[in-house]
Amino acid sequence: MGILQDLLKDIPIPKMAKVQVAFDDTKIHDVQHVLTEKLNQENIKRRITPGMEIAIAVGSRGLDQIVEMTATTVQFLKGLGANPFIVPSMGSHGGATAEGQQEVLRHLGITEESVQCEIRSSMEVVEIGRLSNGLPVFVDKHASKADGIIVVNRIKPHTAFRGPVESGLMKMISIGLGKQKGAEACHQLGFKYMAENVPAMAKVIMQELPVLFGIASIENSFDKVAVIEVLPSEHIEDKETNLQIIAKQLLPKLYFDELDVLVIDEIGKNISGDGMDPNVTGRYPTPYAHGGPAVNKMVVLDLTPQTEGNANGVGTADFTTQRLVDKANLEFMYANGLTSTVVAPTKIPTTLPNDRQAIQAAIKTSNILDFTQVKMVRIKNTLELSEIEVSEALLNHIHSHPHMQQSSELYSISFNKEGNFLRVEDRNETII
Repeated sequence: MGILQDLLKDIPIPKMAKVQVAFDDTKIHDVQHVLTEKLNQENIKRRITPGMEIAIAVGSRGLDQIVEMTATTVQFLKGLGANPFIVPSMGSHGGATAEGQQEVLRHLGITEESVQCEIRSSMEVVEIGRLSNGLPVFVDKHASKADGIIVVNRIKPHTAFRGPVESGLMKMISIGLGKQKGAEACHQLGFKYMAENVPAMAKVIMQELPVLFGIASIENSFDKVAVIEVLPSEHIEDKETNLQIIAKQLLPKLYFDELDVLVIDEIGKNISGDGMDPNVTGRYPTPYAHGGPAVNKMVVLDLTPQTEGNANGVGTADFTTQRLVDKANLEFMYANGLTSTVVAPTKIPTTLPNDRQAIQAAIKTSNILDFTQVKMVRIKNTLELSEIEVSEALLNHIHSHPHMQQSSELYSISFNKEGNFLRVEDRNETII
């Protein structure tokens, strides 16, 4: 037995119970119909004339109904005689390559066939101006030549800074459309100044190029579209500020002030730019954002298939598994860190051979006297929080909370012969 096994073999893993968490589930039932109505407002339609080449900026996030929203926009433009095309607008994501960014779109379901529209993917940009602080402003080459630009994005709190506008249309304009060079420029002075630089760069682009309008969605806590708006370019900044307030109210959360251990089954770029949303975990990559529970030790077990090995964000965890590390594409991860200038999320945490030992390590180092009383929560990822698992020590809190309800008896966690969580396909394996 090695030293790690010897240190961890007697650390008990608590019994867990399933808990249902109640969030606001208000949603739009027919997003395409509502979007079509809003697109057909006269103030929007009059911006389109026959023959216009129009770039539709689509990002890397797994937005609810992104394929449907994009396809609806394409058909609206074609119906007015325009010639739309898709521009991947995701900064340095997709490994900062044209092929990688088109592959990211494919993973989201956006292909030329699914949206009936050409995709023009390139990392080439043009500089169209500079901020007063000297930062250059870049825009995708194809978008810069278009007769019009439309941006499609979700409004939500950012994971590394706070400001009137955070993640949304203006960030898509300034960073997404700027590709790797634009993202690098916007991040150059650090997240301390992002709340200033994001809208400043977006304003330069909107002044210099024909940004027609933006399509903004807000999702409820179940990742379903609750609000959708079509914002004329001249109203993007002020309207997005109000939408950001609504987005923060609808953000899912963990209803705990403090946790000894938080276990997260999977992270990925399709979940959050940081792999897992710090607004949920309370673990932020910078000191310029705040909120969420105080977590003593955090464990990340695996990557989503959609993230293509990009494990950005894993560095904010304390422990991970060899399985995750083996899947990690360091080149993709480091491209994120070098572009954003925040490299801590790309570091590899203490790595254990399997799920069991990673969790035991977190419990052992959680600075409590009685390991059987560990306050531990397990979640699938930071997008899916309507059902979580909690340890016995948290049940009194659950029973007194208006938004949480215990939905199972306590049970022991089962592991397969490799020491990983027992999956459905593992049922015939030996349980240890």
